[in-house]
Amino acid sequence: MFNTIFPKIHKEGYKFLAISILATFIALFISNFFGILFIIITIWVYYFFRDPERFSINDDAYLVSPADGLITDISERSGPEELRLENTTYTKVSVFMNVFNCHVNRIPTSGKVEEIYYKPGKFLNASLDKASEENERNYFKIKAKKNGEEIVIVQIAGLIARRIVCEVEQGQELKQGDRVGMIRFGSRVDIYFKNKKVVAKLGQNVIAGESLLASE
Repeated sequence: MFNTIFPKIHKEGYKFLAISILATFIALFISNFFGILFIIITIWVYYFFRDPERFSINDDAYLVSPADGLITDISERSGPEELRLENTTYTKVSVFMNVFNCHVNRIPTSGKVEEIYYKPGKFLNASLDKASEENERNYFKIKAKKNGEEIVIVQIAGLIARRIVCEVEQGQELKQGDRVGMIRFGSRVDIYFKNKKVVAKLGQNVIAGESLLASE
């Protein structure tokens, strides 16, 4: 119960939480109204950077969601040209994270990080389709342990987000549900894959590392 109410926070959140707490003390000296307002903001900052433990199915016949949020797109698309995959057709699933979702991202299946590519860009609303091509983003190409297929995860910065955090390295071996990074303050994650049937639905709320997106 304690861990549910007071989950641990991601290391990226320590600085923001400290600033928010300091601002709250200053605001309380100014007025009760501003003090209460900053207390609410501090609570939000704490929960934005929460990093709860997640428990994956541990079955690589399935892909689990790479992010908490709402599925806003399920479609057949060409792969990202940044990874030289534009001539290959993939199933793409997009998960939009609002400012109340947990923003820690996770790997959908066990595998090896074959390539990481960061591309600077704009900060359009992450729910817009063109955000996949114009926003700041970070690509992971994963070689699945089970069958060697390529799976691509794309972290996309949003309207408020200003930093994508990558926590893994090229060549690193990961297990299903392991953390790969986070995006600060509202964003989206796309996943590209082949030869799997989508089991999630458009408009479904999903949980990173636990909710099933696709199966063999």
